[in-house]
Parts: sequence; C-alpha cells; structure tokens
Amino acid sequence: MPRPRVLVVDDSVVARRLVSKALMDDDSVEVVGVAADGRVALAQIERLRPDAVTLDVDMPVMDGLETIEGIRQRWPHLPVIMFSTYTMRGAKVTLDALALGANDYVVKPSGAASPTEAMARIREELLPRILALCPHGVVQAAVPPAAPEPIALASSGPMARVDAIAIGISTGGPTALGSLLSRLPSNLPVPLLIVQHMPPMFTRVLAERLDRTCAIHVLEGADGHTLEPGTAWIAPGDRHMTVERAGEDVRVRTRIGPRENSCRPSVDPLFRSVAEVFGSRALGIVMTGMGNDGMRGAERLHAAGARVIAQDEASSVVWGMPGLVARSGIADAIVPLEGLAAEIERRLAAGRVNPPSLDPVGVGP
Repeated sequence: MPRPRVLVVDDSVVARRLVSKALMDDDSVEVVGVAADGRVALAQIERLRPDAVTLDVDMPVMDGLETIEGIRQRWPHLPVIMFSTYTMRGAKVTLDALALGANDYVVKPSGAASPTEAMARIREELLPRILALCPHGVVQAAVPPAAPEPIALASSGPMARVDAIAIGISTGGPTALGSLLSRLPSNLPVPLLIVQHMPPMFTRVLAERLDRTCAIHVLEGADGHTLEPGTAWIAPGDRHMTVERAGEDVRVRTRIGPRENSCRPSVDPLFRSVAEVFGSRALGIVMTGMGNDGMRGAERLHAAGARVIAQDEASSVVWGMPGLVARSGIADAIVPLEGLAAEIERRLAAGRVNPPSLDPVGVGP
C-alpha cells in the first residue's frame, strides 16, 4: 500500500522543519514538499498532488483561511489538517477553517523542553490523523467506494421513552455538530450531553458559536449545572463530563481524572454515567471520529436497555468510532448526518406520551 504523501505549509522555517522531520522519522508517511505561504501551497498541490496537507493559520501573502478556500474550490476531497495555536484567536480561526472545509486540526506544542520533545508531540497528534484521513494511501483519484459489508443491527422492540441524549464525536465534529444541532427545535423536550474531543478554550469557543447559530441553548459544561430540556452541554476541554442524580434533579459533573482511550474528555465516562442515571430512557449517538472512544460506553448503554445510533460511513469524516459501534451489532440504526435530527425527533415523539421530566428511571410515568 502506498504511503500518504504530505505537503507541509507553514511560514515559519522552524515549524516546517519540525513538522517535516517529525513525519519523516516515521516510515508510514512521506513528506513530498513544503510551502511558506498559501499561494505557494496551491502551486505545490498542483505540481506534487499530495494526499494530505498540513496548513498553518497565520501566514503572509495568503493566510490559512484563504488557502483552505482555494483548496476546496479546486481539490474538494483533499484532506487538510490545520496547525493551530493554543490561543483564543487560534481556537476561533480553527473553527472558521473547519467550517470552510478543513478536515481536522492539531495544536502546536507549547512549552516543549526541546525540539525532540516538540517533534514527538507533533508526531503523536498529527500522524494518526493523516493515516485516518488517508486510509488507502493515494486519495486524489475519484475511485468508487467498494460495496459496504452488511451490518447487523440490534433487535429493537417498541420505541422507549427518551429522557436524555448523549453524543460522542471527534474528527469532523464541530461541523457535524453544527449541522445536527441547528436542525433541532428550541422546544426539544430533553437535554443533550456531548463529548467532542477538543482542548480547553476550543470547547468554550465551540459552545459559544453553536449557541449563536442554533435554536437550542448550547453551553460548555460546568460542574453543578442542572440538566434542562432544550439545552446541550459540551464537555470542557481536559475534563471528563458525567451526570449524577441529586434528588429530583440531574446535574453535570466535571473532573480531571485519568485519560480514557488517550482522551480527556472521553466519551466512555459520559456514556457510563448516562446509562446509570437514565437506563433505558437514554439515547446514545456515536458520530464521526477516529479511534475507539465511546465503544465501551455504548456497550454499557445497550446493556442498560438504551438505544444506540451510529452515524453512517458516507457522511462521517472518519468512520472509526461510529464504525466500531455499527460493526459490534449494538446499534439499532445507522443514520446519515442529514437525517440524525429527524431521527431524534421521531424517537422522541414515538416514545413520549406524557410531558417530559428528569425523574428517576422507573419512577416517572
């Protein structure tokens, strides 16, 4: 299988060297060129036909946002990974780039003790993303996808009442969440709890942006928040988010804790707590993302009698997390991104006869 061929774009000579060396030290990818600004990058893409591009945000002549627009006009399927700074502005520009069509991002290492440590961090973050976005090596040619293998769905009986929705998502998540949440009505009768793999500051910017563009209320989760219908909570960066019952209320809990599946926040702790608090009255949704985070938590939801939905492969940027859940046989539906909001509303309508509440499992009507 051919190795993915990568173009490194950054106006900093030091950054170009660090990224190039970090990738070249691994035999699984090949760095075919570098560029110092967006205009040169577009010419290099035309000449070299790379399989993936790493793209800095701040560059002279043509910055990262202008460059991603130019790339998407001419190469709509070329994987692009933004190389972002860990600042408020970096978070905002990164989300702008994702909205314009960038596939994913990594945050530049800060405070590294040495170039060797910086390269190790870059390699750890960047390499898995390149390989996930280029699973078959060369991706420029429009090759018809192979026929998907049949997937067995979990058997399902009558639609159960849903009192809470838990979502796990990673690569491609900000754009997918914008698509999903913007389709949900302001009077959604249940709360939503979301784990999106992102660092601190980025999750706050994402929540604020979604809150401005969606009918439902979107917040970054904070310890002690009481769940309310029509509101979505996004797990804060570098904190696990769970829920626990407090009398008649259900509250958000956040904590640092050990990483799970190399992630913090991780989907599994959220799903486990939702299974414990809501049991069969929960709906779990695993959306686009690489890795296996959410798999064990989805199994816990399924064991508790809750329904689990996986986003389909065609609409996922990476079908890692949802693909594992789909192939495991615990998902009772595999749904494209465009149909998820309608599927949620259908299940809420079918499973609810009485007004919504957050009362304990087995106590309410």
